[in-house]
Parts: sequence; structure tokens; C-alpha cells
Amino acid sequence: MKAMVLNRLCNLKEERQPLVLQEVPKPKPESDEIVVKVTACGVCHTELDEIEGRTPPSQLPVILGHQAIGRVVESGNQAKRYRLGERVGIAWIHSACGQCTYCHAGLENLCREFRATGRDAPGGYAQYMTVPQNFAYKIPVVFSDAQAAPLLCAGAIGYRSLRLTGLQNGQRLGLTGFGASAHLVLKMVKHRFPDCETYVFARSARERDFARKLGAAWTGDTGDEPPKKLHGIIDTTPAWKPIVEGLKTLAPGGRLVINAIRKEESDKDHLLKLDYPQHLWMEKEIKSVANVARRDVTEFLELAARIPFIPEVEQFSLEDANTALLELKERKIRGAKVLMID
Repeated sequence: MKAMVLNRLCNLKEERQPLVLQEVPKPKPESDEIVVKVTACGVCHTELDEIEGRTPPSQLPVILGHQAIGRVVESGNQAKRYRLGERVGIAWIHSACGQCTYCHAGLENLCREFRATGRDAPGGYAQYMTVPQNFAYKIPVVFSDAQAAPLLCAGAIGYRSLRLTGLQNGQRLGLTGFGASAHLVLKMVKHRFPDCETYVFARSARERDFARKLGAAWTGDTGDEPPKKLHGIIDTTPAWKPIVEGLKTLAPGGRLVINAIRKEESDKDHLLKLDYPQHLWMEKEIKSVANVARRDVTEFLELAARIPFIPEVEQFSLEDANTALLELKERKIRGAKVLMID
């Protein structure tokens, strides 16, 4: 089968073609696994973190991609959950131990044996992939393959982030950065909390314009001061500055949720520092988001189908995965980028 393979870690400023199109063996299922013929796979900022070594794969070479949509073409002898030909999605959570306290509590995202799709197991930048049957998800018929792909990460992690803010109807939410995840959060807020206002902070004028078109109450640059204090903020950026700037805009008792696996280091980071009275006083909180649990993916897909809301997508061929990744690195974003796979 064809796959875009990462053979070595590199800096995308120096290496413009980090992935190589290769012929690799078609995977065989374990007893509880299904084989999925991939038709679409979303492109995520986490893949940049993997390529550049901030979230390194557990082994190389590796096939990236954790927002995969496809059809079941083969099942292991104990995998009875899905029929052949049934459409499923595969998200960042590839598997967990199923035995620990966290797994029993529905918090598989915190399991010590958590394995990530496209990092610890081969991902969706390929024609075929495998996944344990209990970590695949039925895709609502309202979505095309391309529309469904970003829901599996950008949507699910956005859903978890919104839940962790503790936002109540009538409060104000801030979004720092406005890519694939944030634009879905804005749509969720408008549906679930109709009396809430959303404030968007983004460096790009294009992203700010996009946010206004989707109903943001206010938009500004990263360091701009909004007209009102915010009860919650979700940070979706790879940088540290939005954290420090965002804390200044929180209302007393507000919570900033960091929706990012890693933060990139900048030459100017040493200039950033927390000022206790300005940034943390009055019981402000900072909370990280660690991966997603199966509950997040399942509940979000159900919510997205009920609304329904359709994510904005840009489509690329599998062979153009490097182009999509570089555009993501350079913040050339309008919605979510999706690879379409023959």
C-alpha cells in the first residue's frame, strides 16, 4: 500500500519534504482489531510536533495521522463490533490498558499505557490502517468523509476543552488562535450556550475575519485587550505568549484551558514572565488538556450530528501531505486541512 512515511525527525524550516511517499506492507489485524481502508485523514498541528521532535514518535519510521475516516475491510477473529464495509473513524486515542483506575473511570486519556494513533501506532496518512475495535467510532451519515475527519481531533479535543472551562450560559469565552479546533468550538458555543459571547485573539487578519463571519462578538490580535473580562479561555496555539496575555484578560475565578500537547520554544520566551497580581491573583486557574477519551469522541460526534455543523475544510491529495503540513506551519489556515486518499 502507499503511505507518507516519516523516517527521521527534522526542522521544517530546513526540511520542506519531511514525509516520503513509500510502498509499505498492508497491515494485518490482531484478534480484536479491524483493518480500515482510509478515505480521508485530517492534518493536525500535533503532526508538526511529532516531526520536529516536541512530541516524538515512539519509533521511526512512522506513519502519521490521527483523524482518519474509512471503511472496514477486514476483522480479527474476535472483532465483531463492525460489519465489513461499515464507515468508521479513528482518533488520537488508539488504545489504553483498560484495567487501571483511569480507564475504569472513563479517563483513558490519562492511562499510563495510552497509545496515540500516528505516534505509537501507524496512522492514517496511508491507504490502510488497523485499530482495536473499541477505539473506532461510527460516523454520522450527515457528514462526508472530508467533513468528518477534523471532527475526530479538532472537534473532540475542542469539545473536551470547552467542557473543562466550566463555561455557563451567559458567560464570556475567549479563544486564542483560530484554526481547526477553535472554529469548531465557536460553533459549539453558539449552539450550546446561545447567550454566551466569544472573543477571538489571532495574529492573522484572515483568521480574525473568519471568526467574525462565524459570529465572534469581538476579535483582536494576541496582545489586544478585549472590552470585557472573560470567564474562560481556550488556548489553541503552539506559543507561550498567548498564555501570558490571556491570563491578563481573565475575570476573577476564570479558567484558562491549554489545548496543546506541547509548546514551541521562542527566542523571546525569556522575556515572558508571570506577574502574580496581574496574571494569577483572584483565584484564576490554568488547566491543561491531556489527549482525549473515548467519551469525548462519541459525545462530540453525536452533538455535531444533532446541530448539525459542518467544518470548513481544505482538501489535499495524500501525495501533497507535505504541502498541507507546511501551510499549517506557516499559519495558512482557513478551517481544517484534510488529505483525500484513493
